[in-house]
Amino acid sequence: MRVQLQHTHIFATDIEATLRFWQDMFGARVLFDTEIAGARNVMIAIGSGRINIYDQPPQEGRGGAYHHLGIQTDDLPALIEHMKSQGFQFQGHVSDYGYMKYIMAMAPDNILLELFQVVPEKTPPEVQKTLRQAFAFYDTGQYEDKF
Repeated sequence: MRVQLQHTHIFATDIEATLRFWQDMFGARVLFDTEIAGARNVMIAIGSGRINIYDQPPQEGRGGAYHHLGIQTDDLPALIEHMKSQGFQFQGHVSDYGYMKYIMAMAPDNILLELFQVVPEKTPPEVQKTLRQAFAFYDTGQYEDKF
């Protein structure tokens, strides 16, 4: 089982202005732009780092514009079982969108984590290339042959 910190997820009051800021200030490239879980999500790359921007205004009281850290794995059920074996208790269940599965978990100090797995063989043809760029395990090229 492989695991990597894949992205930080932020909210945006004006997603177009937010994208322009990251692109103009830091040369960000758009890797992924689609609807997931009922809202537009745009993943950008700045060097080897990733930021996922959620088209919703920041929420009051918890984290401001910050939403969560995205932890990618190639085996979500194994990661969940590993965490449970260490005493971690999940409050929710796995959300399954076919080509992407995730579960949210709270780390110490109320840091929200999204543990997720991309399922290349279930990826819609129109987003295969962008998903490969956004979600591949770069150290191994794991998904290169599956998209």
